[in-house]
Amino acid sequence: MGLSWKKLTGAALAILLIFYAIGVWWSVEPEPLAPETLKTPAGQPVIGYATTSALIDTMKTLLNKSGGWQSNDVLPPTVLMDNMKAFEFGALEQSRDLALIMRKEFSRSQSQSTADKDLLEAHSKLNIDHTSWLVPKAESEYNDAIKLLEMYRSRIADSDNSDAQFYARADNLNEWLKEVQKRLGSMSQQLSASVGQERINTDLAGDSAARQSTPSGSSYQLKTSWWQIDNVFYEARGSSWALLNFMKAVELDFADVLKKKNAEVSLRQIIRELEATQQPVWSPVILNGSGFGLVANHSLVMANYISRANAAVIDLTNLLSQG
Repeated sequence: MGLSWKKLTGAALAILLIFYAIGVWWSVEPEPLAPETLKTPAGQPVIGYATTSALIDTMKTLLNKSGGWQSNDVLPPTVLMDNMKAFEFGALEQSRDLALIMRKEFSRSQSQSTADKDLLEAHSKLNIDHTSWLVPKAESEYNDAIKLLEMYRSRIADSDNSDAQFYARADNLNEWLKEVQKRLGSMSQQLSASVGQERINTDLAGDSAARQSTPSGSSYQLKTSWWQIDNVFYEARGSSWALLNFMKAVELDFADVLKKKNAEVSLRQIIRELEATQQPVWSPVILNGSGFGLVANHSLVMANYISRANAAVIDLTNLLSQG
């Protein structure tokens, strides 16, 4: 009887070790895309090719990395892993934002023009719940979106086809950067809330006639739950990873616009700050020390890089808005 218990205990430990090894391997984060992979194979630049390729390759990487798409897994060991799921969601949110702007702005010459049919459907499929595992299955919908984006990319690369277009203009780029500002600002706030702080309510600041639906206090306490700190951190890391891919593509597609506005340095500064968010995390856990305590606070370090990137995005937006 004792031998049987020993065998069962040994088998259980072996299974746990196997699950742990798989968990470690499947938690390896993907590398940012290399700019060379975003250029047209023939060498002749096609406006919009890099941005579309960045969106395609970002989604392909999320689906085909070690462990595949994990957000909708319901079996061990993935069901017990949440860091990579948070990373996937952060990257997916940035991909959805870019797909929306491609559909509404980059592919349209003016407000009265119609939306591109492939981008319209691709954006719809990217908005499927990332945790859906049965019908519709998230991976299937995202793969369909990739195919539609590839069709759009082929059409803009075809010089004989004028139906599909990508317009690289300063006003179009600014529309996307406004979405980026909101996303980065939200992430910075969530990361900073890891230590908890009382904040002044500035919801109606700047407009004496502004009103809101329900009353709120002049200040409020904001603190991220201890159980959610690592999820917020990895969601921000995934979002920054995807945004880094997209910024590298924008540098190629909007090169003439950036040069005219003398804004190349501002974009490179954004890229530099986003690259800093992808530095290796050597700690086995995300530490949550106080701001000036003995233990590091990884969330505040990440918030610093993201805030600096957001400040550079604001500077770039201002440059693009100038005549």
